[in-house]
Amino acid sequence: MVIGKFYPPHSGHHFLIRAAADACQRVTVVVMASRQESLPLADRVAWIAERWSGDPHVVVAGIADDLEMDYASETAWAGHVALMRRAVESAEPAAPVDAVFSSEPYGTELARRFGAAPVLLDVGRDTFAVSGTKVRADPAAYWDEIEPPVRAALARRVVVLGAESTGTTTLSRDLAAALRARGGPHASTGWVPEYGRELTVAKLAVARGRAAPGDPVPTVFDLEWTDADFERVVRRQTEAEDRAARHGGPVLVCDTDALATTVWQERYRGRTTAAVRDAARAIAPRALYLLTDDGGVPFADDGLRDGEHLRPWMTGRLREVLAEAGVPWREMRGDRHERLRRALAEVDALLARGWGLADPLG
Repeated sequence: MVIGKFYPPHSGHHFLIRAAADACQRVTVVVMASRQESLPLADRVAWIAERWSGDPHVVVAGIADDLEMDYASETAWAGHVALMRRAVESAEPAAPVDAVFSSEPYGTELARRFGAAPVLLDVGRDTFAVSGTKVRADPAAYWDEIEPPVRAALARRVVVLGAESTGTTTLSRDLAAALRARGGPHASTGWVPEYGRELTVAKLAVARGRAAPGDPVPTVFDLEWTDADFERVVRRQTEAEDRAARHGGPVLVCDTDALATTVWQERYRGRTTAAVRDAARAIAPRALYLLTDDGGVPFADDGLRDGEHLRPWMTGRLREVLAEAGVPWREMRGDRHERLRRALAEVDALLARGWGLADPLG
C-alpha cells in the first residue's frame, strides 16, 4: 500500500509508487483528500491512474478524509486507518496489506497498525528534493516535477481575444515568445492558434474547389456559416488548448477561446446557441483575458476577413461578455511594443500572486 494526499502528485510520489510496483505483485495507491483542498480528489485519482495505466497491478483508490492530523491521538490514528482500510477494500476486496511504502516518518507506525512491513524511502528528500508543500507554494519552480495532466490543471491560461485585425494574433504570439525567451520552466510556453481561422481557410478552399469553370472565384464574403461550424470551432479550440496545456509551461497563451466564440457566433448567426454557451462554460478556468482594442488599429485585409465595419461593435460586445462572465480581464491599447509591455506586466502580476492553493488539514 502507498498512501498520501498527492496534493498534487509529483516525481517524489511516483518514485514511491514505482518502488512499490517493482517490488510487489499488487499495489494499492490510496489518495486521501479533504474537502477544503483546492484540487479535487477525483482529479488526483485520475492523474495517478493515468500515469500508472501501463502497470495493471497498480490500482488507485480515493477517499475523502476530513479528519485532523494528530499523531499523538489514538482516536485520530484509528479514524485515518479505518478510512485507509475502506479505500483498500474498495479497490482490492479481501487483499491483505503486507507492506506499507512511505516517505514520511509516520510510515513505521502506519505499517505496524496494518501488521505490515514498513518500507521507508527518501524520508530526507535526498533523491527527489520536492514535496507537495513546495509544489503548492510555487508550481512554476517545480514544473519539471509534475506530470502532463497535473500541468494541464495548474497552467495559468491567458487568452488574448478581440475583433478582426486588432492585433490579437500578433500580441498572443509576441507574449508567448517573450515568455519562452525567459528560459527555465517558461521555455516551453505554449501558444494555441485560432481554430476559426483554420476553418475559414478550409471552407474557402472547399468553396473554390466546388466552383464551376467560368464562375467567379468565391471569396470569404461568399462563405456560409452554420451553428454546427461554431460548435466545431469550440470543440477543436478547446481540444488544442488542453493538449498544449499538458506539455507547455506554467503559462499557456491562447489566441481566442470558447468564450470568444460565443460572440463570433452571435456576429455571424445573430444569436448564440445553448451548445456553444454550454461548451464555453465548461472550459478550464482562465487566469486572465487580454482584450485587444480596435481603436487606432488599421484594418489589414488578408483575404480571410470581412468585418471591418463591425470591429467597434465586436470590441464592445466582448467587453460586455467579459464583464458578465466575471472573469479577470484587461484591455490592451497602444502600439505593438506597448501592448506587449502591458501584457507581460499583467502576466508577471498574475504569477506573483501565486496559485492560491488551500493548505491541507494539519
